[in-house]
Amino acid sequence: MKATVIATFFGVFLIGTYAAKEATKKTKKAKLYVPQIDCDVKAGKIINPEFIAKCPPGCQDVKYRVYGTDIYASFSSVCNAAIHSGIIDNTGGKILVQKVAGHSGYRGSFSNGVRSLSLPRWRESFLVSEGKPRKGVTYPSTLEYSPSKSTAVKSEPKKPEQDLKATKSADTANASEKASEQGDAVRKEYRTSPVPTPATQMATTTPTPTTTTTDPSATTPKPTATPATTRTTTVAAAAKTRPGLHRVRDIGSSSVHPAYSSVVAAASRQVQAAQGRGQNTGIPRQEPVAAFWRAASSPAHLAMETDSWKPGLSLFDTGFSSKEELNPKPQDSISQGNPNCKVDLSFLMDGSWSIGKRRFQLQKQFLSKVAQALGIGSAGPLMGIVQYGNDPSTEFNLKTYANSKDLRNAIEKIPQKGGLSNVGKALSFVNKNFFSDANGNRGGAPNVVVVIVDGWPTDPVEEASRLARESGINIFFVTIEAAAESEKQNIIEPNFVDKAVCRTNGFYSINVPSWFSLHKVVQPLVKRVCDTDRLVCSKTCLNSADIGFVIDGSSSVGTSNFHTVLQFVANISKEFEISDTDTRIGAVQYTYEQRLEFSFDKYSTKQDVLSAIKRISYWSGGTSTGAAITYASEQLFSKSKPNKRKIMILITDGRSYDDVRVPAMAAHQNGVIAYSVGVAWAAQDELEAIATDPDKEHSFFVDEFDNLYRFVNQLIQNICTEFNSQPRN
Repeated sequence: MKATVIATFFGVFLIGTYAAKEATKKTKKAKLYVPQIDCDVKAGKIINPEFIAKCPPGCQDVKYRVYGTDIYASFSSVCNAAIHSGIIDNTGGKILVQKVAGHSGYRGSFSNGVRSLSLPRWRESFLVSEGKPRKGVTYPSTLEYSPSKSTAVKSEPKKPEQDLKATKSADTANASEKASEQGDAVRKEYRTSPVPTPATQMATTTPTPTTTTTDPSATTPKPTATPATTRTTTVAAAAKTRPGLHRVRDIGSSSVHPAYSSVVAAASRQVQAAQGRGQNTGIPRQEPVAAFWRAASSPAHLAMETDSWKPGLSLFDTGFSSKEELNPKPQDSISQGNPNCKVDLSFLMDGSWSIGKRRFQLQKQFLSKVAQALGIGSAGPLMGIVQYGNDPSTEFNLKTYANSKDLRNAIEKIPQKGGLSNVGKALSFVNKNFFSDANGNRGGAPNVVVVIVDGWPTDPVEEASRLARESGINIFFVTIEAAAESEKQNIIEPNFVDKAVCRTNGFYSINVPSWFSLHKVVQPLVKRVCDTDRLVCSKTCLNSADIGFVIDGSSSVGTSNFHTVLQFVANISKEFEISDTDTRIGAVQYTYEQRLEFSFDKYSTKQDVLSAIKRISYWSGGTSTGAAITYASEQLFSKSKPNKRKIMILITDGRSYDDVRVPAMAAHQNGVIAYSVGVAWAAQDELEAIATDPDKEHSFFVDEFDNLYRFVNQLIQNICTEFNSQPRN
């Protein structure tokens, strides 16, 4: 009996244990759901400190930027970082991401088909590894993304006649990409009209506000259901007065005439009283000045301000229009345009609060005149506009308008964004997003960006400009009302124009002393952007060279190793932009004698060049390297184009039978930049003699042919570093 009871007990126990295990397995399976992320998702956008995610296929794309090697800045694309590190390939897959502290000195490299970029520092980093869960860690099945960020700005009570000073603050929380490093040491101040403001706390939103729009058919903005949802323009929030800064910048209304100061005060008190009673007056909180305009707008007074104000509009009204106006339909009429000015232009217009309403209108008038002077058309210049504040946004791209008339009409309808003057962020945006085939980029036309800046930027521009220039973008700056001596201490990046442009000879920058003089630079600017012969920033390290390979075909190399050498040549060649007008490739093979395999003008596409390299047949013979250098100088580089950098890459596996120093010196004197790659029995002293100074950066040695591939990335990096370090004057 006891045995039966015991057996029954253990049976029930085993069944219960088995059921519990099965339930645990099912629970684990349920928890193993892996969320999928897009290719362009940056680690910094995901709040979870550690997570497993699945990347889709096809993420290996240059537009998804990666910063760093092994340790990546959180500004990087998560999936592309995983491809760069070798965790996944371009087919996608699961990855484990761990957030770590900020890092200094992110190192750029080329790995697994992805080129990562260097970065001085970033406030957060992440590690990426194989997508296997760690013991004891629970991973989320749904990722949490960071929402739009906002910052509260407190206004201070001011005396009735005291000037208000609004602040473009570089330390606004997350408003600029490097705010955490800059702190609050640097601020940009601009002056507004003396308008009394209530000592209340107001919220300002960092991204472009979209929740409340103005009805274009009404004379006053529509009231919102709750005062908390009313869009308020708090950039005019008062900052403490700094002594010694007396220059006043009007923001559209000029200064309020003393005769109307009592009207302004009365309107302000009226609105404050209504808000205090909780009444819905239908007037936004910054409406006192608008009330003043409605009360005091006589025909004579309005005549003085017709170019900047309309009765009934708030002084600080953001001017947002409906979504349909922001996305105009393509026009029916297409102009051929000015064929002598075939460029693809992007204008970065300043939409920050410091510019004010009136100056923003003057800026639109300037852009309209530029569009007219350019002669927009499909066979001539095409023009798009990006407006920047806290964040940039495309108003319209290159293919939206194909004639000057439609373009000018569209410019007139652009509303002001507001915010800071984050020029660096805008340049990064244009570099990554604007000049694409989908946006109308034509490829054969130079890419030109014209940056319009009121005063100075509120974020660094040097790094963003460098990356844009390396992408072949020509950057022009038009600066208006530059900083006075007493204001220069507020500038985040002194001499930002010289750091941003391709050449510091004045061609790429125009300084205008006053907004009212801006119209005078229309023709000078148009002349410069249309001077395609001087748009040298279209040249990058990857599209501006004549590269000649001088290949050792001696008997000591052997057939198998010779094919390895050809693969090395092909791997280097395919990294460059090859065409008649970009980089061109030529090749010479040598033994005792020399043979021109193909010249620079033989092939004009990358595929044709790679096919030609593959067809080179192994010759076999002795090793006369000196004679080969002379031959390459005469048969290849003497026919190089004047505007091309002449680069010779010589590969050899042994000591030369003849002298290499005199031929190499002659090649150097003729402007040839020589790189030497030695294998196995190559003589180090000869490699250094062949190489351009400094020879440590231009000569390489490997013990086996199979290790040649290790120097592909290093060679390309050295070529680009040397190109970017050329004098800019």
